[in-house]
Amino acid sequence: MTSILKLQQLTKILPQGERPILFANVSAQIDEPQSIALLGASGQGKSTLLRMMAMLDVPDEGELHLHGTPASAWVPKEWRMQACYVAQQPVMLPGTVEDNLKAASRLHKHSFDQELARELMGELGLSGMDWGKRAGDLSGGEKQRVALIRSLLLRAPLYLLDETTSSLDAHSKRAVQRLLTAWQAKESCTMIWVTHDLDEARAVSQRIWFMADRVLCEDAETNEFFEQPATEKARRFLQAAGRH
Repeated sequence: MTSILKLQQLTKILPQGERPILFANVSAQIDEPQSIALLGASGQGKSTLLRMMAMLDVPDEGELHLHGTPASAWVPKEWRMQACYVAQQPVMLPGTVEDNLKAASRLHKHSFDQELARELMGELGLSGMDWGKRAGDLSGGEKQRVALIRSLLLRAPLYLLDETTSSLDAHSKRAVQRLLTAWQAKESCTMIWVTHDLDEARAVSQRIWFMADRVLCEDAETNEFFEQPATEKARRFLQAAGRH
């Protein structure tokens, strides 16, 4: 069976500083669609690792495979259509809200699913938004939600979510969590969430990747990780957060 995504001995070396290695020998494999939370204290390189999976950063050692094919054999644009990165700080494309929503259909050269776009906008509390409004004039939370919907309309098999809910109010955050959980099940896609919110991680994921001390320390089912972490590093991490 061909894996969806395989990380093989990934290492990232910092250009300068007291600690030259950000992380080393990170290996993991995803064989079936699921939701994974990537956890760890700040400075472990979680966002850098996520950007590597999106082919927006390159490892100094090791290799990634997507659908069984090494990254070196992919055209970056084609890889990113399969592994869609959703940034913590959303970037609006020039033009209107509608222009942004139609970006995926233009990229794929297929018809725009207006009904689905309106449904997703409604799910995230944006049903009353004027699609003719300049995207650059939206609030931060509106930009985050529109950028997420723009990505979902790509209907990619893999979504890389970099603290996607961190700038949202509690109501919008819960709406995004509900939508993405339902979308992952409906579309049979894979989602990898970088989050510092352990309640969110527990609610949205089936699997945890935990990073500490420059390595991937644990790869476990979510309930197992939170109830019986296998390493002392994970136990200390959860105790510090008041979750164990």
